[in-house]
Amino acid sequence: MIPLIELKNISYKANNKGILTIPHFEIHAGEFLGIMGPNGAGKSTLLKVMSLLDSISSGEILYRGQVIPNGTPSLELRRKFSVALQQSLLLEGSVFHNIAIGLKLRKVPKAIIKEKVNERMEQFQISHLAKKNAHFLSGGEAQRVNLARAMIVEPEILFLDEPFSALDFPTKIKLMDDFKGIIEGSGTTTAFVSHDLMEINYLTSNLAIIVNGEVKQFGPTQRVLEYPNLATAPFLNEWKKFYPLQTSNAKPLSLMR
Repeated sequence: MIPLIELKNISYKANNKGILTIPHFEIHAGEFLGIMGPNGAGKSTLLKVMSLLDSISSGEILYRGQVIPNGTPSLELRRKFSVALQQSLLLEGSVFHNIAIGLKLRKVPKAIIKEKVNERMEQFQISHLAKKNAHFLSGGEAQRVNLARAMIVEPEILFLDEPFSALDFPTKIKLMDDFKGIIEGSGTTTAFVSHDLMEINYLTSNLAIIVNGEVKQFGPTQRVLEYPNLATAPFLNEWKKFYPLQTSNAKPLSLMR
């Protein structure tokens, strides 16, 4: 099966310092990929490279087997990708406007925009916020809008960089549970950076562990977490002190009640 995204002999440097060295890496359609590693390991950089936000220093990125010109991806290709970051970076204006912006830029008819936005707001349980100014939302509300905005354009692949990390625990648990149901229902391919083992264990199907800019272990999430190799064991075993592993189908902590 041809990967949705494939990296070949990727090198990424900043200020003449090597940040990433990736001989080969793939994301397949329908996969929910977790990306984890120590601080400064290159997690967010890998996400930015795969989502075409950053240009590589050398190597090739392929989309469905076709090489993407480095630094000059087409608008058509960019519109197949969607990104949601830790900071929601919402625009001035209503919640409805923020969620609709991607469709407006694509010149989707107003009637269809209204229908799609209302559907996403209902999915993310924010219909009651439609007319509220986005700059006056709580952290949890803002992140729900951020995720709805990223998904409204129905991307082929959704890139997430720690979208739950700034939320308080009860808000995080509820949003994670709702989001998992939405992703499973849509089948959207997702690449998800997190520093939180609970989030990774609950949401993802496959897991890549990055250490010093290199993918040191990759495989089904439960297998990677249960059987870390020599390169990833120091990092993962430290995390397990704070979060004992559960089965892949278990809900995290308070959701288990």
